[in-house]
Amino acid sequence: MKKRVTLTFPKRAIQIPITYRLAKDFNVAANIIRAQVAPNQIGKLVVELSGDIDELDCAIEWMKLHNIQISPTLGEIIIDEDECVHCGLCTGVCPTEALTLHPETFKLIFAQSRCIVCEQCIPTCPVQAISTNL
Repeated sequence: MKKRVTLTFPKRAIQIPITYRLAKDFNVAANIIRAQVAPNQIGKLVVELSGDIDELDCAIEWMKLHNIQISPTLGEIIIDEDECVHCGLCTGVCPTEALTLHPETFKLIFAQSRCIVCEQCIPTCPVQAISTNL
């Protein structure tokens, strides 16, 4: 089973090797999609957890015991077609090639099934045509 979640760490939990503990103690793989972690600051990770349902539940309970907030990540990238100027800047930062330009028309193509909602495209868009529905 897979779950995409956002983990919010209090300052004192930043030093815990979360992904190592998830793999070693619970047999849960953590694919880090986005990370914002710095010493002595609140940290955030967007991760896709995968493993047996019982092990995932145990891992989530363990994180809650360490005061790590867990919230489901259900968002999607939204592109405002009326605002988009099809400049292609977002295609250069998209790690999964969910955003591409059509080779003949040079119009932006968004393959939502490939998108991992890393949000790297959002700050890149010069006309702010890209957002999430979070």
